[in-house]
Amino acid sequence: MIVDFTPNLTRSLGVEMELILVDQLTGDLCDAGSEVLSELEQAGFADRAKHELFECTIELITGVSSTVGQATSDLGRTLDEMIRVCDRRGLAPLCVGTHPYANWRSHQVSADPRYGQLLDAMQWPARRLLIFGVHVHVGVSSKDNVIQITNALTETLPVFLALSASSPMWNGTDTGMASARTKVFEGLPTAGLPPQLADWGEFERFLGALMRARAIRSIREVWWDIRPHPEFGTVELRMCDGVNTLNEVGAIAALAQCLVERMERTIANGGSVAAPPNWTVRENKWRASRFGLEAELITDPDGTSAALRDVTEDLIGSLYPVAADLGCRDELISVLDIMENGNGADRQRMIRCDGGSSEDVVHLMAQELRANRTTTR
Repeated sequence: MIVDFTPNLTRSLGVEMELILVDQLTGDLCDAGSEVLSELEQAGFADRAKHELFECTIELITGVSSTVGQATSDLGRTLDEMIRVCDRRGLAPLCVGTHPYANWRSHQVSADPRYGQLLDAMQWPARRLLIFGVHVHVGVSSKDNVIQITNALTETLPVFLALSASSPMWNGTDTGMASARTKVFEGLPTAGLPPQLADWGEFERFLGALMRARAIRSIREVWWDIRPHPEFGTVELRMCDGVNTLNEVGAIAALAQCLVERMERTIANGGSVAAPPNWTVRENKWRASRFGLEAELITDPDGTSAALRDVTEDLIGSLYPVAADLGCRDELISVLDIMENGNGADRQRMIRCDGGSSEDVVHLMAQELRANRTTTR
């Protein structure tokens, strides 16, 4: 199978942000996506918002951006219009990994035939995907580089997951997880960690085998946590839960852009970027989904561990020169703000520990998105 890759000579960015619609008064999830999308289309945002699996969800999409600031400004314009549309309907958007108490059985699937085909093929594992995330695309210069970079990025996958974790609640129950969304999504057969592939040729052969075996119908059904996107010429990071403020989205996008740029420079200078052992990636992903920012990560094949917070601080410090070149140093530094104020899961649990209800969690998360300011400890 031949798969063409569109070279992307700059570290351009694209961000996708899945938002849910809730009732402003009750906090309940509302299946109003088609109506809101219709108004957004009339307002000129047809290319910036689209359906997702459930009618309660709208995905906001940037155009191709050169900088993190451009990407978040692009999202911000669409979000501002979406908030105006929602206000007229008594709705509010928010961006979290899961709604705290909504039950997937009660919500309508979007009419797109693609989603009907998915449900027919996957049944229960797909039907329960009332989960929401943020995806970041970063441009990569060649098909050979994108395989190396995909493999190497698995080392920092747990950092992205811990920073974004915002799904402690599932069907009204505190799961004990920082990211219950992660475990729900892993129920799909082509979701989860990417296989470590040697080169683009092996990627093509693997996709061809999946299609001949009728495991997938197109590359769009490969839902790895990190995957090459041949049409866009990007590596796509898909491991993140919904991230509830644009500042947090910018921080995560900056980290992604800086990491890919540093890897491109290493390869251009004759070096290589290595993939960590698969068993450490798998264990570290579990630890990040369970413990979030308080996780201890395995840092070498011998089993040495270090606090995720320390690993992340060291990583951010090492990326400052790259961030300065890319014009995203301020956004990169905002990663440290997430560690200080807590991720979405921490903030939701803080509300509950202070005596708040699940409905209070929804209302405060909606306020965060509107104000672009997180609830502090």
